[in-house]
Amino acid sequence: MDTLFYVGLIFVLGSFMKWVSYQVRILNVVGYLLLGFLLGPNMFEVIPQSFIDDSHIIIDLSLSLISVLVGANLKYNVIKEVWKQIVVISIFEAIFTFILIGTTFYMLFDFLDLGCEINYRLTIALIFGALASATAPATILAVIHELKSKSRFGSFLLGVVATDNAMTLILFSFVIMVTRTTADADGQILGAFAQIIPLLLLTILVGSAGAIISEIIDRVFKNHKNIKTTSTLGMIFLVYSLSSHWGFDPLFASLVMGIVMSNLSTDFFLVKKEFDHHLKDIIFLLFFTLSAMHLNIYFLLSMPLVVVLYVFFRILGKVTGVIVGGKISGAEMNIRKYLGIALFPQAGIAIGLALSLQGDKDFMVIAPIVLNVIIATTMVHEIIGPMLSKYALVKNGE
Repeated sequence: MDTLFYVGLIFVLGSFMKWVSYQVRILNVVGYLLLGFLLGPNMFEVIPQSFIDDSHIIIDLSLSLISVLVGANLKYNVIKEVWKQIVVISIFEAIFTFILIGTTFYMLFDFLDLGCEINYRLTIALIFGALASATAPATILAVIHELKSKSRFGSFLLGVVATDNAMTLILFSFVIMVTRTTADADGQILGAFAQIIPLLLLTILVGSAGAIISEIIDRVFKNHKNIKTTSTLGMIFLVYSLSSHWGFDPLFASLVMGIVMSNLSTDFFLVKKEFDHHLKDIIFLLFFTLSAMHLNIYFLLSMPLVVVLYVFFRILGKVTGVIVGGKISGAEMNIRKYLGIALFPQAGIAIGLALSLQGDKDFMVIAPIVLNVIIATTMVHEIIGPMLSKYALVKNGE
């Protein structure tokens, strides 16, 4: 069948699933995940593996928009009173999660029997630690959108998610650079720093340039709202694709673009409003349905201990980091109490980073292991995560 046939099928069945989700009182995102799992090759095989393998353009399109929207929540006049708290909490929860997951996989490497030799022990531990720091911005954005959240807690949560994922991208890039070579440890670390700093600066430059060019175009067409929306979407896709082509991180570039646009443009909220009304539901439907089709239930059942340890120590790192960071930064009690569990979801960014290792000759042995663990744990994170995020938001007045 043609690719367009399967996209149409997802749209039609997704509409029914949205109605079913409303009837049984579950979040739309959970319904989309269940739909994707049922349609995918691991269940009823309604949609073939070939379609999933060729769907990267849809995933990239979705992630580019989601990253920009998450970055757009770091608007200075909204978070100016709490930006220090957001940064401190993000650093602590990301680092705590990295340390807990990395230490667990390193210490229990032999016991877990991941199917690779002992010399990959440190590499696997560091990569899983870096990936565990990521939070699913799409899931949290979808929950906030569905609840129509306008609370201070929701803005704080999105601010932490944006900063958290920026840190994840930096951590992951650093780990990959360190583990890619076989030089002495000091040489590796110094070499990684020497590579990652200019790479980050160039990525920030691309994202900022995209935002500035988009703002210039918007001012030219200041009286034409529809043209502004179209041109902004075009610039988002250009920044994402060019960043990827030039070897920068497209997610980080898109995140930076969202931050700069929201702070530079007085009219960006109009574009965001257009997206909220016309595109967001479509993007969420496609992204979560396709993400669930990657889930491997057989791996989930064959290596339950790996999945349990990853999920448990990841949320422990998030909750503990939020509590410690919250106390140090003087955050309110409700932030320290509920923010950690709200960060439970993990999907797109972690999967995207795991996929980036596939085909890399330096990681040929461990890349499939990393991808299978991340995809398997995504099932747990994305089924339970939206409910925990919703619980945290409801407890804070939504």
